Amino acid sequence: MPIVAQSTDTTDWVSRYADEVIAESERRAPGAKHDGTAAPVVVVASGLSPSGPIHLGNLREVMTPHLVADEIRRRGHEVRHLISWDDYDRYRKVPAGVPGIDESWAEHIGKPLTSVPAPAGSAYPNWAEHFKAAMTEALAELGVEYDGISQTEQYTSGVYREQVLHAMKHRGDIDAILDQYRTKKAPGKKQSQKPVDEAELEAAEGSGAASEDDGSGGTSGYFPYKPYCGQCEKDLTTVVSYDDESTELVYTCTACGFGETVLLSEFNRGKLVWKVDWPMRWAYEGVVFEPSGVDHSSPGSSFVVGGQIVREIFDGVQPIGPMYAFVGISGMAKMSSSKGGVPTPADALKIMEAPLLRWLYARRKPNQSFKIAFDQEIQRLYDEWDKLESKVADGSALPADAAAHSRAVRTAAGELPSTPRPLPYRTLASVADITAGAEDQTLRILRDLDPSDPITSLDEARPRLDRAENWITTQVPAEARTIVRSEPDTELLSSLDDEGRESLRLLLEGLDSHWSLDGLTHLVYGVPKVRAGFSADATAKELPAEIKVAQRSFFALLYRLLVTRETGPRLPTLLLAVGADRVRKLLAA
Repeated sequence: MPIVAQSTDTTDWVSRYADEVIAESERRAPGAKHDGTAAPVVVVASGLSPSGPIHLGNLREVMTPHLVADEIRRRGHEVRHLISWDDYDRYRKVPAGVPGIDESWAEHIGKPLTSVPAPAGSAYPNWAEHFKAAMTEALAELGVEYDGISQTEQYTSGVYREQVLHAMKHRGDIDAILDQYRTKKAPGKKQSQKPVDEAELEAAEGSGAASEDDGSGGTSGYFPYKPYCGQCEKDLTTVVSYDDESTELVYTCTACGFGETVLLSEFNRGKLVWKVDWPMRWAYEGVVFEPSGVDHSSPGSSFVVGGQIVREIFDGVQPIGPMYAFVGISGMAKMSSSKGGVPTPADALKIMEAPLLRWLYARRKPNQSFKIAFDQEIQRLYDEWDKLESKVADGSALPADAAAHSRAVRTAAGELPSTPRPLPYRTLASVADITAGAEDQTLRILRDLDPSDPITSLDEARPRLDRAENWITTQVPAEARTIVRSEPDTELLSSLDDEGRESLRLLLEGLDSHWSLDGLTHLVYGVPKVRAGFSADATAKELPAEIKVAQRSFFALLYRLLVTRETGPRLPTLLLAVGADRVRKLLAA
């Protein structure tokens, strides 16, 4: 199929990037759409390091190219989304908060992630596979189609051998490029470049220094290749010398003192340093689109330097690479996988459905930061999502919002699983809170929400019901849970004035005729209106401001009598959950 750019909506960031990627693919393979040859496969890429829990910030590294790739697939083009598992990276530190490990794991620092034991009790053979597993399951649930590449397999099988030899042959040229970006500290001036992360530092430093003339025609001691030690497996090695013709490489290990001479043309136990490795992969795979975080996009960072290296060393093209902003959690700062307790995609999918999580990434441009709620804010997010669904259904949604919704609920391969009867999340959470998950009680309450069209099975409310139950049990503190009184508060009931007694009487008299979610909503808001001499159907414009004060006082009274505090789940839901008989017992003055 010919590669033709065709934006579906000028305000939709995914479509705009799809246009650019398609145009760039055609530019790289001119004539493919004119001479009858097959159109080129469009390659987008992500990179994930399984150095610890892969968190919701890392997910943006995947979701940004996934959404663009999926849009291109929808247009009928062949796309390959690569996810490079950087499992041949060094193990840098013992992360905090990871179950099944202790400080003894520090002895493995410097080894490839695939050579580090998995946490105790894990079903996986090594550290990398352990942390890849949860992400792999989450990506499947999110409908992300990709080709996974293990960098351990790529390097140890010799796939990159020619690229490694090429980089070593041109080490002087690479060193000269890197030197343009290395921080210079002028006399009397403070260093102005912002600190970079550990991967950046390691890449900038290279693999250690040798003599000024290594005997192979090089002009410096810089080597862009880092061997893993043949004895202790760590990368605390220094390349002593290298010969271009024979590919003889000599290295020593500062960790254990081991040293050896190898032929790099046959040696597969090492890797290019990051700032060389990344552009090498761009050229090798023909990557057209790969985003990167803000820490990789600053002047002198790996993406900027990589653009020059891929052109001048590997004769390749830098991909379109938008910067993406950080993803936060309500109340948490920038996430780092080296810290424990950081929510992962698997954690998020326990409390929200996959389409909602996809929507959070689809509706924001990559350079816009956003937060994912694990607190009460999740109820507002679901309300917003349900409102958008209604607008999409009646055709009133704005084009960009409709596009984000479409990308959330389906991929080019089809619709994602959804809840048949998507009842309000806050209602389901309240019911789960009050019933403690008892299915018979839950079904009774959900059936009473709409007697004219009752739910007949809890499966109709799943998986949203399960997500709401998980949120209540795992994210809501015990002191915030709802506990319905077992006996009436006789002291409070006896202290009520005539207004309070009359309000409770009106409520109890109307229970049977209003026993539905809408009916009880009308009833509890209507009682203060009737007490003040107005119709229960009177609108806010027809009522004095004092009515709102009376309503709040009435609601607080009901909460105190039902759950011993002045707030709680929405009263109509609470009344349905408690049941008419028990409500009468607790409210009879």
